[in-house]
Amino acid sequence: MRIGELARRTGVSTRALRYYEQQGLIHAERSANGYREYDESDVRLVAEIRTLMTVGFTLEDARPFVECLRSGRPTGSSCPESVAVYQRKLLEIDAEIRTLLARRSEVAAQLAEACPGCLLSRRGETRGVT
Repeated sequence: MRIGELARRTGVSTRALRYYEQQGLIHAERSANGYREYDESDVRLVAEIRTLMTVGFTLEDARPFVECLRSGRPTGSSCPESVAVYQRKLLEIDAEIRTLLARRSEVAAQLAEACPGCLLSRRGETRGVT
């Protein structure tokens, strides 16, 4: 299939597909007229990349998942290298959460100092003395 069809079927722009190809995540054969021709299996590879990127993975993070699929595994996450990426990503997310909680605590302390008696609601709205 040509790049336009792969883009339509996967919901990814042709520009992104060219970039994935440049990064070695997908591969296109060239027809006699120079058009890129993709294999049906590329639909699954692009879907895997897109799913991972949607939840915050980078293209480099996606590489082991793509290689796992290329090796014939039923899912991109069924290889030890993919599991290692998941584990590393969870550690990164946990660190980000700790950083955000510390930042929130600091901002709440500054609010309490600036506006004694003010409360922060669950929706983030300040209530109290104005």
